[in-house]
Amino acid sequence: MTINLADDPVRRPNALYDAYIFDLDGTCYLGDELLPTVAPTISRLRLLGKRTVFLSNNPTRTHAAYAGRLTRLGLPTAPEEVINSSLVMVRFLTKRMPGARLFVVGEASLLGELAAAGFEVVDEAEGVAAVIASFDRTFDYHKLQVAFDAIRAGAGFYATNADRFCPVPGGGQPDAAAMIAAIEASTGKAVEEVVGKPSHHMAEAILDLLGLPPDRCLMVGDRLETDVLMGLNSGMAGGLALTGATDVHMLTQSDIRPTYVVRTLSELIP
Repeated sequence: MTINLADDPVRRPNALYDAYIFDLDGTCYLGDELLPTVAPTISRLRLLGKRTVFLSNNPTRTHAAYAGRLTRLGLPTAPEEVINSSLVMVRFLTKRMPGARLFVVGEASLLGELAAAGFEVVDEAEGVAAVIASFDRTFDYHKLQVAFDAIRAGAGFYATNADRFCPVPGGGQPDAAAMIAAIEASTGKAVEEVVGKPSHHMAEAILDLLGLPPDRCLMVGDRLETDVLMGLNSGMAGGLALTGATDVHMLTQSDIRPTYVVRTLSELIP
């Protein structure tokens, strides 16, 4: 399907879903402000008896911290209603290598979550079973060296997410893709698994939480290559919100075709 720039790109749902999964950065808020229509739209969906959960690839805060932020911004949310890539990484590693010795290219929140889940989080390469790469605003040469040494010695290589940038007011911050690229370039080893959007690991975590068939769920986000693609690949409807990283021109150039396109979240309600 070709989208003509002269046409209105908006394609609204004509029926309600049982569950709505919302991306956070660029979809629900930017910085410390909810985006227009977010609070009334989600409040309305809740009043209609619809499940609402929130999803983020950003591992720099816990899911409880994200719930607290939404609540503080005027959208009361329980920790159980938020899934982020660090939570999915804990789930992934617990199944694959429980209690393993890890080196983490990441910030304090992710390190703390992994340690709390029983993993040995260290700052040296010796004996490391896996290197975990993530969005890390404290990334430096020491971390690159340890990751390099550990992977060259046989450690696995996994990542929370592969976003190129994190949207912030006025622009963006280089995200986990930059850390992954540095490690791949120096070691010659490609990352083995990325557990955040659009991976099946993240989709399975959401569907397990909801306990619903995917065709009764709508994934809504501002990125085609993560939010929308994950929804479509897992059997959910995929809604693109033109509120953040993706504009109409980018939509016309993409091979990813969302089920719906909205300019504000209010357009999700028929």
